[in-house]
Amino acid sequence: MKQVLQDMANGGTTVATAPAPTVSRESLLIATRVSLISAGTERMLVGFGKASYLEKAKQQPDKVKMVLEKIKTDGLMTTIEAVRSKLAQPLPLGYCNVGIVTDIGSGVEGFKTGDRVVSNGPHADVVRVSKNLCALIPDSVDDESASFVVVGSIGLQGIRLAQPTLGEAFVVTGVGLIGLITVQLLRAHGCRVLAIDFDDRKLELARQFGAETCNPGRGEDPVAAGLAFSRGNGVDGVIITASTKTTDPVTQAARMSRKRGRIIMVGVTGLELNRADFYEKELTFQVSCSYGPGRYDPNYEEKGQDYPFGFVRWTEKRNFEAILDMLASGQLNVKPLISHRFSFDDAPRAYETLTEDKSGLGILLKYTSEDSSRLIKQVQLTPNLTFNTSEPVLGCIGAGNYASRMLIPAFKAAGAQFHTIVTSGGVNGVIHGQKAGFAEASTDIDQMLRSATINTIAIVTRHDTHASFVKLALEAGKHVFVEKPLAINHDELQEVEDAYRLAHASRQSPQLMVGFNRRFSPHVQKMKSLLQSVKEPKSFIMTMNAGAIPPDHWTQDNSIGGGRIIGEACHFIDLMRFLAESPIVSVQARRMGNAPGINITEDKASITLGFADGSFGTILYLANGAASFPKERVEVFVAGRVLQLDNFRKLTGFGWPGFKKMGLWKQDKGQTACAEAFLNGIRSGTPAIPSEQIFEIARVTIDAAEILRKQ
Repeated sequence: MKQVLQDMANGGTTVATAPAPTVSRESLLIATRVSLISAGTERMLVGFGKASYLEKAKQQPDKVKMVLEKIKTDGLMTTIEAVRSKLAQPLPLGYCNVGIVTDIGSGVEGFKTGDRVVSNGPHADVVRVSKNLCALIPDSVDDESASFVVVGSIGLQGIRLAQPTLGEAFVVTGVGLIGLITVQLLRAHGCRVLAIDFDDRKLELARQFGAETCNPGRGEDPVAAGLAFSRGNGVDGVIITASTKTTDPVTQAARMSRKRGRIIMVGVTGLELNRADFYEKELTFQVSCSYGPGRYDPNYEEKGQDYPFGFVRWTEKRNFEAILDMLASGQLNVKPLISHRFSFDDAPRAYETLTEDKSGLGILLKYTSEDSSRLIKQVQLTPNLTFNTSEPVLGCIGAGNYASRMLIPAFKAAGAQFHTIVTSGGVNGVIHGQKAGFAEASTDIDQMLRSATINTIAIVTRHDTHASFVKLALEAGKHVFVEKPLAINHDELQEVEDAYRLAHASRQSPQLMVGFNRRFSPHVQKMKSLLQSVKEPKSFIMTMNAGAIPPDHWTQDNSIGGGRIIGEACHFIDLMRFLAESPIVSVQARRMGNAPGINITEDKASITLGFADGSFGTILYLANGAASFPKERVEVFVAGRVLQLDNFRKLTGFGWPGFKKMGLWKQDKGQTACAEAFLNGIRSGTPAIPSEQIFEIARVTIDAAEILRKQ
């Protein structure tokens, strides 16, 4: 397949070739026929990409604050690498897609292959979209018109919040694509409409749709125009669909509104509000969220859980359907909004037009290639690579943030041979596979597992997939490196153990390793060497200042992420086991108690471990601390001495003969050393972490999480 990507570091727009995505549960696979470039949103993104680092910083002060906090805790070089890595990840563009259904995932009803649908899929010739973000197109609506449905639903959601009634006077400020559609929808509600914009050509279209107009660029006063339009009473409502840094649209909206008027923000403006403007009239001001109820709700958008019709009448999908009905009836006409048409392969020129021609409105991309040519599952990235199969030859499943930023570079630095990178969506595999030097990118896991050349698999996917992928790789006789956790429940863990034992019983002897990188960091290795000179029990305090994340984030979902204890605290259970160098014999845990107004999750908890040699330690996993405090702190008390490690940058010894401190310019959590140890373990036949410890740590971690969940 091919997809449009925006480089956020330099602003370049490219059409990348990638393997076609695989269909997943609750989703559809769609072969695109036409897509619409959203002039406002996408022009803004392209402009941001072309801006200098300083200009980017000025546009995102909140992100600058986060960067400064990260410098304090993680160090300058680590932060610079993280920022560069973030900006180096190309952004898929587009969200207005029309195409033909080619495949249907499990759990999808109401669609069949061959259906013509509209979706919020990106600019790509094959897209995978959740069933709740797709709608069937009536036969009377052509593809080009249907491509306006998603932007139209953005305007429609703003109107629903404004609750217009027949005969009311409304103002639409900013008549780009969304604004001009909003004008027509308000007219269909029986409202009188005043359109405000600086572009005469757009205002002429607004007049064609039945609106009166005002152009401030010609010296016309928007407030005076609004009051005159409302016959001196003040307008009933204002819908702001403009994109500007000034607060003028909101200020003007308040001053032209009647008492208890409604102002809805659909676009983006400055929000330095004057309280008096709103207080005296008791105005209502509300920001509209995209396509409607369901937006950004993973249960709705990813899991396919619809809202009950009787309680949430207009969801995202039902707003799509409403716009389609308006198009079918002829009450909404988007044909005059089409300003340019380009072949999909000529997308870079379309984006040049977008940035150079500010008057451009509806820019369409047309897709004409054969569907069969789009549905390839493998793409060659680096031609003519040869592999030494007596050494580890790596296949990688997953190319998300951690894989691309940390794990793949760590394996590259450790000298791994990269063969195939597999992702479900295809594009990330190409982006990061090319950068790292993989031979090919794919969306076909089975083919990778069948490869006689690939003898080692790295798994860096969502937590709920780890156990199944590990099992498949072990059954295929591959060495396995899996990013933590190994499994998210005891049943999964047992299946992995059984697969491991069976593989070794058949004399294939594949190695299994979990990415417990912290035990390989230089600071921890120094701690280990110091502690080995002391032959008595140790006391540990390990603090993870994890930071708060929303309770509906996927990592907090026990069935998907396994929760933050299984997904993250396992690192410190392994680290304590490594430093104690003794089996774990007891587990106790306590989470924060219930309190009004506080989201109670297991990420504010303590875990106390007892060891066979008499050592013990407590892990404090806390999501309620300050970001300026060290994110990870390790303290060891033994024989009248103390070791303290902060953020894997500074190790301090108290009472240790011949050792006071060890500092690094750059944070090092041991990722590269971990990858190198795994590869060396394959070469030598001696695992870097004994399998007994891997399974022990997994069991203890799951036990701790289950104790917390019962409280």
